[in-house]
Amino acid sequence: MPNPYTLAAFADEASASLSGQIKAMTENGITNLEIRGVDGQNISEITISKAKEIKKQLDTHKLKVWSIGSPTGKIGIEDAFAPHFDSFKHMVEIANELECEHFRLFSFFGVNSPAKRDEAFERLQKFVDISSKTGLCPCHENEKGVYGDTAEKCLEIHKNLPQLKAVFDPANFVQCGEDTVKAWKLLAPYVEYLHIKDSMPDGTVVPAGKGSGNLPYLLSQYKGTVLTLEPHLAVFAGLDKLEGDEKSKVGNYAYASNKEAFKAAADALKELISG
Repeated sequence: MPNPYTLAAFADEASASLSGQIKAMTENGITNLEIRGVDGQNISEITISKAKEIKKQLDTHKLKVWSIGSPTGKIGIEDAFAPHFDSFKHMVEIANELECEHFRLFSFFGVNSPAKRDEAFERLQKFVDISSKTGLCPCHENEKGVYGDTAEKCLEIHKNLPQLKAVFDPANFVQCGEDTVKAWKLLAPYVEYLHIKDSMPDGTVVPAGKGSGNLPYLLSQYKGTVLTLEPHLAVFAGLDKLEGDEKSKVGNYAYASNKEAFKAAADALKELISG
C-alpha cells in the first residue's frame, strides 16, 4: 500500500547537528523537517545568516522545512512578554528565510484565573496577527501544563482565535489524562496536522501504536497529508530544557543511541500507515 502521507520529523531527536539530521531523514525516507534545534542552538537562537545556510543544505538534499518547532508561548504568564515577543518576531523572519508555512506555539504556563486566561488570549492574538501578515499558519500544540493542555481548553482557544490552528499531539493528551478519541471529536475541525507520539497512561512514551493514544483511529480520521514524527523514545540533546519539570518517561522503549530510537519510531509509524 503506498504511503498517503508526507512525513516530517523533529530530527534533532536523531542528531544535534544539521548534517546528522539530514542523514537521519534521508535514511528513513522523511522529506520534511519540523525544525527545533540545530547545531546546538534552539531555533529561536539562530541568526538569519545561519537560516540561509540551513536552507541551502536542505535544498541540496531535496528536503524542506514543514514547521518551526518554536518555544513561543512556553513561558509563564507572569514572565516578561516583550523579549519573548521579540524572539517570536525573529523566528517569523527565520521561517520566511526557510520558506516554511507553519509555526508551532503554546499557550503559556501558570494561567490560573480568568484574568490570566484573557491575557494569554491577547498574547496569542498578537502571535496570530503577525503570523497571518507573513503568510504563516500559526498552530497551537496541546502541551502538558500550558493553558491549552486539555481538549476543552484547546477548544476554548480555537473558538476565541479561529485563525489559530491545532497541532494534535496524542501523547500529550494521554499524559494529561485525556481520551484522545473524545479530544479528536472536539478538535478535528481545527486540526492542521498531527504529531506522531504515543504514550501509556503512566506517561511512558512508546512507539506509535503501542500506547493509549489511539493512533490507528486518529489516522483513519485525519484528513491532512503531513505527519510530524516526534519520537521521545530516548533522551536526546536538549530534552531536559524542553520539558522543564515534566519529564517524559522512556520505559522499555529506550535505545542505544538517538539514531536507533529515531529509526524505531519511524519504522513504527510506517507500520501503522501500511496497516
